[in-house]
Amino acid sequence: MAVAFSPEFVKSFNDPAATKVLATVDGEGIPHVVFKGSLHIDDSGHIVLLELSEYSETNRNLVRSIWFDHKVALNLRTSDNRSFHIVGKPERAIIAGPVFERYYQDIRARLGDVDLSTVWIIEPQSLVEKGKTAAAKANEGRLPLIHLDRIAAVSTAH
Repeated sequence: MAVAFSPEFVKSFNDPAATKVLATVDGEGIPHVVFKGSLHIDDSGHIVLLELSEYSETNRNLVRSIWFDHKVALNLRTSDNRSFHIVGKPERAIIAGPVFERYYQDIRARLGDVDLSTVWIIEPQSLVEKGKTAAAKANEGRLPLIHLDRIAAVSTAH
């Protein structure tokens, strides 16, 4: 596995208050971006997506990703407003068996009378922190750059 998540990151990712976004592409390369509350990281460090509809655009695009070796992107915004970008590769689509049955029972317990189409296993390939925290880290030790109009605004305010 290309990325090993820290226990702190897994906890943040699996937090129900976190916002998770999945981006796939269709056959013409057009991005499809969706919010997916059913994403989590399992005990082995894989990202798991519980896809409810067999006919969803996300499911079709993930099948295409396996066939044509495409990657997917995920964005995570944690409950403390940190932002992360993850690139992953769909590894398996589980549609039957004990793993499927366990997730099927779990999702029905959480969401009620719903179907489960596919349990997607995504291998994380890269993880990059984005947002204010990452920008602050990137700018450490650098001279501050400011646009001239902002300098004028600061000068006239004093």
